[in-house]
Amino acid sequence: MSRHDEARATPMVQAARDAFHRDVIEEVKTAIARDPVVVVGMAWNPHVGKVRQALKAAGIEHTYLEYGNYLSGWKPRLAIKMFVGWPTFPMVFVRGTFIGGNKDTTAALADGTLRALLNA
Repeated sequence: MSRHDEARATPMVQAARDAFHRDVIEEVKTAIARDPVVVVGMAWNPHVGKVRQALKAAGIEHTYLEYGNYLSGWKPRLAIKMFVGWPTFPMVFVRGTFIGGNKDTTAALADGTLRALLNA
């Protein structure tokens, strides 16, 4: 199943969607544009810790943005999920390109695609 065509929404719906935690989305967009590697995550999520540790072990510095935990901050995280179109955390960006979560990032580290993207 593909995503709903975002253009096929009323102007009122588009405006409400675009305003939903706009400050959080702008913070994420700014970090993605500014920093080579960005990890967006949440506290207590073991996959976030694993991807950050894998990046550290590979000697890759990253910016980490944390939004709440399992008990708080679900609305800002929902806004990020809607913005990226990805349902889980972490979300890893390399040079502005979304590469996925923990499993995807670990695979990209192993096969060299993450470093290739970082060095491009």
